Amino acid sequence: MNLEEIRKFCLDLPAVTEDIKWQHNLCFLIAGKIFLMADLEPSFGVAFKVRDDEFDELVSSSGIIAAPYLGSKMWIKVQDEDRFAEKEWKHYILQAWEMKKAKLPGRLLREHRL
Repeated sequence: MNLEEIRKFCLDLPAVTEDIKWQHNLCFLIAGKIFLMADLEPSFGVAFKVRDDEFDELVSSSGIIAAPYLGSKMWIKVQDEDRFAEKEWKHYILQAWEMKKAKLPGRLLREHRL
């Protein structure tokens, strides 16, 4: 998936907004909390959290690294838009959204009707 396809998929998820942070990251947030970041600079890069049991296998494969500054929190950075098939992209994006949603306090869940 290219960045525009990823953007559209993210924005179709409930309670998602987008924001540009640090001048070069397009961030997707659920209830104000980032679940995915995409580089706006010329080379492709999309970062998101994965499950702990997936992290080592993913970062040991080609086209994926531990996300700078967030790798210790099990975030990966995909450096090739063709690294995953569309179905896999959607799986990992939805999973990152769900993991972030699971950590939201009840007040925010109610406020955003999640």
